[in-house]
Amino acid sequence: MRRREFISLLGGLTAIPLTARAQQAQMPVVGYLSAGTPNEGEPNAAAFRRGLQEVGYVEGKNVAIEYSWAEHQIDRLPAMAADLVKRRVTVIAAVTTPAALVAQTATTTIPIVFEMGSDPVRLGLVTNLNRPGGNVTGVTSLIVEVAPKRLELLHELLPTAKVMALLVNPDDRALAQAQAREVLSAARNRGLELHVLNVSSERDFDAVFADLKRLHVGGIVIGGGSVFLRGINKLAALTVRHAVPAIYQWRAFPVAGGLMSYGSDILDSYRLAGVYTGRVLKGENPAELPVLQATKFELVINLKTAKALGISVPPSMQARADEMIE
Repeated sequence: MRRREFISLLGGLTAIPLTARAQQAQMPVVGYLSAGTPNEGEPNAAAFRRGLQEVGYVEGKNVAIEYSWAEHQIDRLPAMAADLVKRRVTVIAAVTTPAALVAQTATTTIPIVFEMGSDPVRLGLVTNLNRPGGNVTGVTSLIVEVAPKRLELLHELLPTAKVMALLVNPDDRALAQAQAREVLSAARNRGLELHVLNVSSERDFDAVFADLKRLHVGGIVIGGGSVFLRGINKLAALTVRHAVPAIYQWRAFPVAGGLMSYGSDILDSYRLAGVYTGRVLKGENPAELPVLQATKFELVINLKTAKALGISVPPSMQARADEMIE
């Protein structure tokens, strides 16, 4: 081979990766920050990507996504957020309340789109819902605000029960405190005694359920947070085994054998967060994008579990249910 041809060939070989790298460098990058795990969080991440696609962004084609999963170790989030800031991602998608709070602390310049269950105004993430006013906006599934409604529904089903319990994860401090405040207020208004019980991991489930009998608890409101979502099947089984009716926010609970659920569509919330992230990538200012709130709530009742627990679901509640599992 002649020397000139050899040099030309080398030039052809190096041109492709250089071009690919240049294209990659020009592609916007979304930093996806979550307190959860890839396995349990993938359905939500898929919904997020569907939202991105609705506004024209496809992962790997015209947008890159850098996933950072804290694996339920919330103390890892600050370093992960700092790393995303250091890499100068275009937008941070902070999903879960702890991730949103950490992201806000990490940067005041990179746009942040959250998906969370708490009130972002009360937590100081935005100045108001209609005009967030800073570099943060997003979607709230109203886990906290709807928690009193779950207590109301459970008491409607168990009118003779005077003692209730609320399960919260103290490691998710902001969410736990907000839920406890709202549900305690609702319990007082109904003349109910409420025990707030802490659950930091699935290892705590058995001990907490052992305490319920001693406390004479007639029903349980299961709070929000990844520890409960991760242990949803075990929770459902324990509520039946200990004969303690319970209500959770997600449909997966009655599907797994729990009594009932009442809450918003979490996948739709993640989809909307994806849509907002895409709009920010297109140049919209998060300060002017109103925080979106869940508007559709579903009541799901497992009639088979109700029968096993000796509970008669009144016709009026059956008529209001969006789904009854038999």
